[in-house]
Amino acid sequence: MKRIIIGGTASLLGISIAVGTYLFETAPSTHLPSEIGTLPEQKSPPENDDTLQPIKSNGPIGYALAGELKITYDDGEHWSRVPIGIEVLFAGEYNGQENELIEQSFFLSEDLTAFLYVEGADDQRVKLLYSLDQGHTWNDTDIGGMIAPRFRKVYFLNEDDGYVVYTGERTMSSEATKVYMTHDSGETWTEVSQPDHYRLLYDGNFIDEKTGFLSYGILNPEEPDLYVTQDGGQSWVPARIEIPDEYHLIFTTAETPYVEGNDLVLLVNQGSSGDYKGGKVKGKFISKDNGLSWSFQKEVDADE
Repeated sequence: MKRIIIGGTASLLGISIAVGTYLFETAPSTHLPSEIGTLPEQKSPPENDDTLQPIKSNGPIGYALAGELKITYDDGEHWSRVPIGIEVLFAGEYNGQENELIEQSFFLSEDLTAFLYVEGADDQRVKLLYSLDQGHTWNDTDIGGMIAPRFRKVYFLNEDDGYVVYTGERTMSSEATKVYMTHDSGETWTEVSQPDHYRLLYDGNFIDEKTGFLSYGILNPEEPDLYVTQDGGQSWVPARIEIPDEYHLIFTTAETPYVEGNDLVLLVNQGSSGDYKGGKVKGKFISKDNGLSWSFQKEVDADE
């Protein structure tokens, strides 16, 4: 009897081994690691678009930097990625704070969005990435060359006409200035002339296709140094700014002029070290000849 039980048990054991072998060989491979080691470092996931906050917004239009450049046209409800590396947006001599884009190096509107950037190492080029359809498609265009760009600015007066001003190749307190104009929404750019002047640029702008200004002097200026063109940059002349005697050595740095009603207005600030009335006032000047000469009107708050 024992022999029967032992024989039956052996037969069942053999059948179990055969079935187990068959199931193991036909089961999907699991590829287990040969040894257990340290788990690879996990990269932080990109910031959720729901947590992004627009900066430097123009109404509902703004941008965010979260490892990449993104743009919104509806105050942050929806975001689109801008196809450009963060590092080229800050390349050049001046790098900004890198938690926000360099001031004036971009332009945001419903019809046109544009970002200046610098490409290359030794032979650097200033370029523009722009979109005419709210970020659905992007175009890339070359503006011009410049070693170690410092100041940079892009602005569009309307859907066709715009300008780019940038400086570079600085040596001590002098640098080169370049001015470019477009009349086809940024597709092509033409360099116009610039004053034969090499002081460090404070700011520059155009108020229409023909009338533009370049303001120089950021290192201890003693008086405003403003140049004006009335022919779209073909020629430049120094503007005459009549500083009253009591404001001599006080109002020293011309800001970019703007249109206010029927007047062309210029604010002149006190520079970086001004302390007149705590440095909290500027001089307001008015021009009646489209920017060639300026007469003092009054003091205004520095926040104006």
